[in-house]
Amino acid sequence: MFVVVSYDISEDKRRTKIHKILKSYGQWVQYSIFECSLDRTEYARLRSRLQKLIQADTDSIRFYFLCGCCQGKVERIGGEMPRDEVAFFA
Repeated sequence: MFVVVSYDISEDKRRTKIHKILKSYGQWVQYSIFECSLDRTEYARLRSRLQKLIQADTDSIRFYFLCGCCQGKVERIGGEMPRDEVAFFA
């Protein structure tokens, strides 16, 4: 399954942990957005790991599932190609 994950995390330390976890599951495409190709087991493991880290009253993580047809319709205008090597936090 193809999943777009976006997050809004209120604390820097937690945000860094979330980013590192997501980086091990998918491609970082924008500051708080990842694209991940996962099977059901990987998705369950990822969701569980993230849920343990967040503060539900201040943080949010969203998972958008795209079918194969929709995935092929994703367009990008401008900006650089995604690079995992760019430092996320100064």
